[in-house]
Amino acid sequence: MKNIILVGFMGTGKTEVSKILAATLQRQRLCTDDMIEWKVGKPIHRIFEEDGEDYFRKVEADIVAVVARDKNAIIDAGGGVVINENNVRRLKEHGVVICLYARPQVIVERTSGYSHRPLLNVDDPVSKIRELLDKRKQYYDRADYTIDTSDLTLQDIAEKIVHFAQEAESARRPHFAFT
Repeated sequence: MKNIILVGFMGTGKTEVSKILAATLQRQRLCTDDMIEWKVGKPIHRIFEEDGEDYFRKVEADIVAVVARDKNAIIDAGGGVVINENNVRRLKEHGVVICLYARPQVIVERTSGYSHRPLLNVDDPVSKIRELLDKRKQYYDRADYTIDTSDLTLQDIAEKIVHFAQEAESARRPHFAFT
């Protein structure tokens, strides 16, 4: 079976849902952000502060090139992975890309305890999130499927993802007619 790749903004449920999917489907879970931190040896916020976003995106692309070739994995991709068209192409070659979305206010509520996210340490985080979601919309629209997680439980989201993955898998299989 193809990989299931979760993309989307922080606070949309990627990490928690990927854990549920990995356990339910008995698949390996790969988190690109965790892999980047392990490879570089420091947390993402420090990579951004000390090495810059360009360096982070290069390491991210290297990681995506590796995980995209995996098979039968659940991939929790970082929020900005879709900005790079090569990342999206690689991920789609071996999997179905599902974008998780949530309303800006819901994202703020879900991420209120994330002090390590500089984006949230602004006067109006809802406006900032809305601005970033608008900027990234064209990239998130590259996903094969999108799920608004705002009013869903983690289990509901996981069930929808399984349905979409099965739908995508059957659409890729050749259909034979016997007479």
